[in-house]
Amino acid sequence: KAAFINFISDEEWKSIEPVSSWFGPSSFLMSSMSALFKLSMWIRHGHGYLTENLGIPVWGSYALFGLATLFLGMVLGLVSEILGADCDF
Repeated sequence: KAAFINFISDEEWKSIEPVSSWFGPSSFLMSSMSALFKLSMWIRHGHGYLTENLGIPVWGSYALFGLATLFLGMVLGLVSEILGADCDF
């Protein structure tokens, strides 16, 4: 506590360089990182629900998430192909 108070009162904070805008809390990079953490928590809660509430074995939960990932990849690939078909490069 004393070190923090001295840090403020002696204005030692002025000698520290500010965080660049690239790593600021509202930057695209940090917003994307926050979204990934939120997604991981959603996946963790979904896995817990499947295994604890529905009684699906752990391997079954992994299989469901794997199949969902493959399906989502196929859908996004199809959408990308449909949208890309209109572009002449």
